[in-house]
Amino acid sequence: MDIHEWPCRLKSARQKKRLVKTDRDKQLIRLDRRHKVLWDQQAKLPWVPLEEPYQRGWKRFFVLREDVKHSPGAEFYEALLPKINTVEYHHDKSFKRKKRRKGKYGYVERKQTLREFDLYWWNSARLNLSEQEKACFTLIETFSIKTRRLEIKYVVTEQWRFVLKVVPNMITHKKLKDSDIEKELAWIDNHIDRHDLAPRINLLTRGRGYRWNRWTCARTKYINKIKNIPRYSPKEAYLDLET
Repeated sequence: MDIHEWPCRLKSARQKKRLVKTDRDKQLIRLDRRHKVLWDQQAKLPWVPLEEPYQRGWKRFFVLREDVKHSPGAEFYEALLPKINTVEYHHDKSFKRKKRRKGKYGYVERKQTLREFDLYWWNSARLNLSEQEKACFTLIETFSIKTRRLEIKYVVTEQWRFVLKVVPNMITHKKLKDSDIEKELAWIDNHIDRHDLAPRINLLTRGRGYRWNRWTCARTKYINKIKNIPRYSPKEAYLDLET
């Protein structure tokens, strides 16, 4: 009897291998979805207050100067401060870091500035600044050693209105824990790490990644200005490039 006359066809070795691989990929996708569900459940667990709060280091942030608090524009700067304030934490109240200079180690104070906005954030609709508040910023161009190009950022013009304040970092709440969620998450993470499944899961769920950032574009001196000019353009189109 011919095998083509059977009610079902036999799968070839290639098809069987493909089915095994497809089934394994589906298992990895389900595993990744389960990991996301557990992660969301853990993130939604509430915070519970501690019976005895304790101090864990120090935190430093900006406040208005005393003379600015009693000035006519105090309310305006009080509303602006939460949008540009920055907070840093340190184990020492002096907020000093170790720095090596001339073969010796010394301690210098950590520099902390108000929030600065790059050109992308400045033009973004998510920037919650009014026109009056935007007038308090100044455009500054700096040369970045990392990207080797000019970078535009907006900084606060009158930074003298704000001073740093150091207060104890008190821990008053803790995250509620679920042992079942943590146990299953630990098993999934251990399984992924032990079998090196992260690259395959990332390929299946997020596609083939490509490395791109705003610094990978061509540098200014390598840009070909003639490239985008049509072939039969007039002579004036090329002369305009020299001006």
